[in-house]
Amino acid sequence: MRHFLQETDFSRAEAGQVFALARRFKQERGHHEKPLAGQTWAMIFGKSSTRTRVSFEVGIHELGGNPLFLNTSDIQIGRGETIADTARVLSRFVHGLIVRTHAQSDLSDLAAHGGLPVVNALTDFLHPCQIYADAFTAAERWAGPQGDLLAALQGRKVAFLGDTSFNMANSWILGGGLFGMQVVLAGPAGHKPGKEIEDLAKQSGAAFRFTSDPLEAVSGADIVYTDVWASMGQENEAAERRNRLRPYQVTAKLFATANPGALFMHCLPAHAGEEVTQEVLDHPRCVIFDEAENRLHVQKAILAMLARNRG
Repeated sequence: MRHFLQETDFSRAEAGQVFALARRFKQERGHHEKPLAGQTWAMIFGKSSTRTRVSFEVGIHELGGNPLFLNTSDIQIGRGETIADTARVLSRFVHGLIVRTHAQSDLSDLAAHGGLPVVNALTDFLHPCQIYADAFTAAERWAGPQGDLLAALQGRKVAFLGDTSFNMANSWILGGGLFGMQVVLAGPAGHKPGKEIEDLAKQSGAAFRFTSDPLEAVSGADIVYTDVWASMGQENEAAERRNRLRPYQVTAKLFATANPGALFMHCLPAHAGEEVTQEVLDHPRCVIFDEAENRLHVQKAILAMLARNRG
């Protein structure tokens, strides 16, 4: 049974297939095959969402399937039913699970005990669907409508600024390595990537560099990336985090030190005036809404790949 719990659950060649399929789904939207026809995919969400929920619900529908949204507070898992039992029960009803939760281990447990594919729609540790969509967004810009999308990413430099110990930074470490990109993370020393992601990076052959100097990270970058300074569940630390991460705000002056033609990216929602200035969000090379749109096309490709490789 195939799952998509982390970026490296697909090989580099398979990632190229995901990108090619996403481009075709985007070009042929409304007129392509429906590999989820007759299937129901359950979406278990323990965190609020805009882009993730809408893109998956619309995507499943466009692939011919039926999305079934399950808020964790509305099902028995919210009253103490074990993850293993939830997985066993849902395996009798649906054809796949899309899960947005805090712990990465919850996904591993669902995958281990259920006989159906599981997709990571975000955990505190990784956000692989977002990274695939981000990389696809850059690749389609650089490769054009017919070029090799994966080859367009090879050797490109990504600079990630801010909290480099959380899910988006972790995902760039794994995803950047898979796509052949240079990944440089800039943040306070207390926010360095943890041992778990370092071990995963070593296992997959992904290399990255950490610096406390934002200018060093952004200089010569092809992508400048940031995320909110206080993610879901960290709201009580927001004021302290703002003070600590302020030197890593993406300003127009800092963005100007990247390569000519560099893209600014953010997984959204963005807090203008905190991790990024409004001037950068209004920049013509800010592609945040392209990223958001491409969540739909890339996730459809991921679901299609999993549906074709059940068993």
